[in-house]
Amino acid sequence: MQPLTPEAVGAVLAAFDPSLKIMFFEVSTATSELAAAAIGCQVGQIAKSICFMVEGQPLIVVTSGDRQVDDRKVAALLNVGRKKVKMATPDECLRIFGYVPGSVPPVAHRTAGIKLLLDATLQRHTMVYPAAGSASACFGLTVTQLAALTGGTFADVVRDSGGETAEA
Repeated sequence: MQPLTPEAVGAVLAAFDPSLKIMFFEVSTATSELAAAAIGCQVGQIAKSICFMVEGQPLIVVTSGDRQVDDRKVAALLNVGRKKVKMATPDECLRIFGYVPGSVPPVAHRTAGIKLLLDATLQRHTMVYPAAGSASACFGLTVTQLAALTGGTFADVVRDSGGETAEA
């Protein structure tokens, strides 16, 4: 099964707001650190899509690049046991979400209607940069646009980091 492409993401972006453009890089943007270095932004501004399977149902948690998802918080939000929240396998990422790990965008998935949660710590930034369907592509948009584009719900879904201050 072939992964979906940045063109699929671009089509969704064009329908939402034609001013949103995918940026392509000569280097990998597959990790938050690599993406931030390529873009020239803070690691926390990278909006990484973490894929889960929860009781057989797909879920994406879009989290800040400097945070880690807390599966206990996700389980509590979804009213399931912690062991029911499992990271998607690379095969599930490709088959269900449509992309390989490190390139999963918050939109344009192979399966329609995937539930999406947005890490509330993303709101400390104005601009964020999600993946755009390949390990060397991303796009920038405001946090408000991200919420509108994805229909995601902001929630406390990350491990506590110990009193960091807000950043622009």
